[in-house]
Amino acid sequence: MSEFNINDVQFDSGRNNRANLGFILLSTDLACEIDTFRMAPKGVGVSFTRLHTDDYTTNETLAKHIDQMADAASRIQPEIKPDVISYCCTSGSIVIGEDKVCAEIKRGAPYATAMTLVSGVVAALNQLEAKKIVIGTPYLDEINIVEKNFFENKGFDVLDIQGLNLGNGIEFGKITSDYIKDFALSIDQKEAEVIFLSCSGIRSLDIIEEVEATTGKPVITSNQAQMWYALRKAGVNDKLSGFGRIFNS
Repeated sequence: MSEFNINDVQFDSGRNNRANLGFILLSTDLACEIDTFRMAPKGVGVSFTRLHTDDYTTNETLAKHIDQMADAASRIQPEIKPDVISYCCTSGSIVIGEDKVCAEIKRGAPYATAMTLVSGVVAALNQLEAKKIVIGTPYLDEINIVEKNFFENKGFDVLDIQGLNLGNGIEFGKITSDYIKDFALSIDQKEAEVIFLSCSGIRSLDIIEEVEATTGKPVITSNQAQMWYALRKAGVNDKLSGFGRIFNS
């Protein structure tokens, strides 16, 4: 017979006693999940679900994500009820529209604060008081055109946007960090106040600090900005090292 009595079991608030964050990732994304875990402060839980996407990234395939958004949101630990749920796709957030995405997330998870990745990018750029930016992406030109228009409509001066013209999402996650670093340095301009590396599926988190040190400018990446904004929305204002100036702003 056990010496332990059920009436004596000891409980606390668990490991995730500060906040719970949920993320809707694309089925082809090889970078965002690992990046997000790396940035999670102690006491903050992160949970993920996957949204199916065709492994060819175009405006047409991105627009289809909205059909699965509410269902995906409803499956992220509904018993825990995450504080924040974010859709982890920069270009998809732009093509579908922030309000439309958030409405579907709220439909699936009415208890959570809904956000999109690109909303985090805009908030981070505004926090840095940046107006003149350069953007690097892995996307096809048809997506880059839409992205440039989006940021200009948000009040930013896009000095240049350069894409690698890759279509396959799996390929995005296989671009080496060294290549991304060189790409980021190649798109910099003297007048640019911030370098933005767009896409949750590329390994840009690895090179933020090095590019910031080389250029003397802040670097914003999709996964970094999303996590920074999700944490702030959940009331977690920790300053984190190793992930760029935005976490210390």
